[in-house]
Amino acid sequence: QVQLIESGGGLVQAGGSLRLSCVASERTFSNYVVGWFRQAPGKEREFVAAIGWSGGITPVADFAKGRFTISRDNAKKTVYLQMDSLQPEDTAVYYCAQHSSGSEWDDPRNYGYWGQGNQVTVSS
Repeated sequence: QVQLIESGGGLVQAGGSLRLSCVASERTFSNYVVGWFRQAPGKEREFVAAIGWSGGITPVADFAKGRFTISRDNAKKTVYLQMDSLQPEDTAVYYCAQHSSGSEWDDPRNYGYWGQGNQVTVSS
């Protein structure tokens, strides 16, 4: 069973940047689509970005376009989420997840393994 460990969250001022990392315990991680989701208090979990196994396909949510970049290093079993121009509305717990079934990469129900979550707080 794969374990996903996230890091890189924290407190940042509006306009600042953070890079989240998601490290997997299993080398088979490199064979799967990986997604980032976020959940703010009182809101449903929402899709942020995903990346195909080779890194060539990277769908991004509309709110993240031009600000967030997803990438991966399969040799390190790691997926990254670079977040720039952060705004207070980006405040949430961010989760990485390994895709397990279904064709929609933006549906959290299609992901079988999840990290523990990483708090990102953006102050105004």
